[in-house]
Amino acid sequence: MFEDDRDDKIYNLVITNGIDKNNEYGQFTEKLFSKVDFLWKESISGSYELAGEGFYKKVDRIILLAGLYNDNKELFGHLLNAAEKYEIPIVLVRPMGLEEVPEVLEEKAATIVGWNANCIIDAIKDAPETM
Repeated sequence: MFEDDRDDKIYNLVITNGIDKNNEYGQFTEKLFSKVDFLWKESISGSYELAGEGFYKKVDRIILLAGLYNDNKELFGHLLNAAEKYEIPIVLVRPMGLEEVPEVLEEKAATIVGWNANCIIDAIKDAPETM
């Protein structure tokens, strides 16, 4: 990595979790951990619906794991609302092994990505700041 290419920013992420039959959350975070030159932390709230401006203003990206959508629609709804209200870019990760994503999520996403670790990091870094 060239010195000019260094990105010392620590990305503050909200990553969907919840009912996760295929351990997509665990697999996703493993991808992030595998890229030692990518600095990140995760913000977690007991209720994303009730978390306010103080919580969301610190968040750089909301990561929606599309494979968890069907079993966690309420959680996704709260995060979609927060992303819109606080102008947080959404990085939508396709379901493991599939190309299609729910249309309601695709419409709100700043970017859509598969499961390649390099592509995930690029999507997080390059997600448009405005929605």
